[in-house]
Amino acid sequence: MKVLRKMFGSMREEETRESRRLHNEELYNLYSSPNIILLIKSRRIKWAGHVACMRNRRGAYRIFMGKPDGWRPRERPRLRWDSNIAMDLQEV
Repeated sequence: MKVLRKMFGSMREEETRESRRLHNEELYNLYSSPNIILLIKSRRIKWAGHVACMRNRRGAYRIFMGKPDGWRPRERPRLRWDSNIAMDLQEV
């Protein structure tokens, strides 16, 4: 964002003739680049679909679909990769 602010400079208000810094959304519109968070989420969902189509012998499929046995820590459960995908699908 710092580099984009340097490239595009400040914005001058028409009514008051004062300059101000551009907000992030205005910089995104000027630069017209995709939102990086949405790009990461879409690629994560795409990869999950790819893994779901794999066969049972593949390691990625077994890790993605399997549930591990063993003990659990007493604190809050950590976010797992599949729970992130479930949240992304709910947002989409």
